[in-house]
Amino acid sequence: HVPLILSPAMKPLAIHPAHTPVALDRTALVARGRRLEYFTIAWNAFEATVALASGLLAGSIALVGFGLDSVIETISAGILLWRLGAEHDPERRRRAERAAHRLVGVSFLLLAAYVAIESIRALWIKAQPERSIPGILIAIAAVVVMPLLGRAKRRVAAQMGSRALHADSRQADFCAYLSAFLLAGLLLHALLGWWWADPVAALVMTPIIAREGVQGLRGEGCDDCGCAH
Repeated sequence: HVPLILSPAMKPLAIHPAHTPVALDRTALVARGRRLEYFTIAWNAFEATVALASGLLAGSIALVGFGLDSVIETISAGILLWRLGAEHDPERRRRAERAAHRLVGVSFLLLAAYVAIESIRALWIKAQPERSIPGILIAIAAVVVMPLLGRAKRRVAAQMGSRALHADSRQADFCAYLSAFLLAGLLLHALLGWWWADPVAALVMTPIIAREGVQGLRGEGCDDCGCAH
């Protein structure tokens, strides 16, 4: 047999088709995650403005607590947005996320303490909040929007293998739960005149908020150790 000799021009090229698509997919997923976080910041800023203004005008502890929670969630989204911009340095991202998540946990615990104290005070003095149509509308909107946002984030988190983004998606679910409690309290007060429904709804929120704070202090939920590929 005559050996087949390939000229330089005929030598097969070394092609690695697996690497480029993976890199492109990862870049696209990060970009999608960033867009979701930008939307989260915009929505929560709007939600916080409406809830805080309505709550202060109506004297609603539940609305004020919900607005402050939206502020904290805006900060959390900003932290994750910063993290998504640090994909090239997993170690620095991991350390910063742990510290930042603990700070957010402290904020949640302070919020839980505020809501609990104000709710008990309102029940004790029988404070009569005003009816708040804007508060009811923003609660309805949050009940609809936040589960959809959480689902979209979980889809991206699963594809990226990111526990941090998955934990952030739980924040959206958490906000939806608070919205449902808030809406129940506001509607009971507006339709039936039950003045105590507002502080009771706020008290129901308190353990949920506190649990999120404790998890933040423990560094749970947003640690994506070993998840970045």
